[in-house]
Amino acid sequence: MTDFTATKAMFDLPEGVIYLDGNSLGPLPSAAPAAMEQVMRSEWGEMLITGWNKAGWMAQPARVGNRIARLIGAEPGHVVMGDTLSIKVYQALASALEMCPDRRVVLSDSGNFPSDLYMAQGLLKSLGDDYELRVVAPEDVADNITDEIAVLMITEVDYRTGRLHDMKALTEKAHAHGALTVWDLAHTAGATDVRLAECNADFAVGCTYKYLNGGPGSPAFIYVAPRHADAARPALSGWLGHEAPFAFDLDYRPGAGIERMRVGTPPVLALAALEQALDIWDMTTMAEIRAASQDLTTLFIEEVERRCPDLALATPRDPAQRGSQVSFRFEHGYAAMQALIARGVIGDFRASDIMRFGFTPLYIDADDVRAAAEILEDVMTNRLWDDPAYQTRAAVT
Repeated sequence: MTDFTATKAMFDLPEGVIYLDGNSLGPLPSAAPAAMEQVMRSEWGEMLITGWNKAGWMAQPARVGNRIARLIGAEPGHVVMGDTLSIKVYQALASALEMCPDRRVVLSDSGNFPSDLYMAQGLLKSLGDDYELRVVAPEDVADNITDEIAVLMITEVDYRTGRLHDMKALTEKAHAHGALTVWDLAHTAGATDVRLAECNADFAVGCTYKYLNGGPGSPAFIYVAPRHADAARPALSGWLGHEAPFAFDLDYRPGAGIERMRVGTPPVLALAALEQALDIWDMTTMAEIRAASQDLTTLFIEEVERRCPDLALATPRDPAQRGSQVSFRFEHGYAAMQALIARGVIGDFRASDIMRFGFTPLYIDADDVRAAAEILEDVMTNRLWDDPAYQTRAAVT
């Protein structure tokens, strides 16, 4: 059994703060600063450019990718790190579309993160006016998977409500209609018990700065199923995805398997910080994380509904149908969240009226949940949100 008291002690959490926003940015692993200092001084400082070989920097994206693979139920050797999530969405979608040359429709849903939709819109516009991005309500996705769909592109958890899609069922239906799948795991990697191989997913992407605690701007990952690994052509034919980068050929030849999905230079320092977080993840399993998460989110819902009748639950009540977040609707949600943050409980706000709270058992426990609900009750009962200081919206909400 995971000792969550021990894992909590391995994060730098500010005194007096209950951090319920790890679904947006995970907290700092205590070991990360020293690890980055070591890479900067002993590797970059002493080895200089020889660090690419001596310190193993060039192999870092594949090595870290294998550590991520365990957390998302992927086969070893089929996850690689690098670039941003938007870049990885573009890569995966472009490759999947090319593998379905006779189809022109990408199906997604209105609960998808907007940047995924933006990347799809840009890509499809480049491919031609006969391509279509079809966006439906989350609950209508299954009914809209037809023989004209080329790619089903879905974020597994709705970033606003926490609603969890059934990856296995939707993938099976997509395949039955000849479509491929691209799954965005931004809100499930490190949050739910993802099983890419078991669900027969085709492509998956995700970020590492949320539940995986890699730090601001930490690199994204991409997964390609073994059956597609040597067939998927990388639309972004980057230098490090070349079969032989240091041959300096003028023509691109894709590397073997997942290596072809590399694009730019590995972010060595960011990966060093992420590895410290993954050391903590090595102390648990996703099955244990998922069970603890469901307990925490259920407790939070019960406590808040008992204390705060003005808040309306936006998240599925059934634990099996939600990720590791809880969202409540409130007309003055932004101001209420600012009042809550001022009192040491950090969540976030998503337009138009969503107060959002993330739960990571690695550093959040039942006592934190009860204390957060008590402070939220004070904010709501005493209308502490009705203060001009909390009305002006910052650039990041």
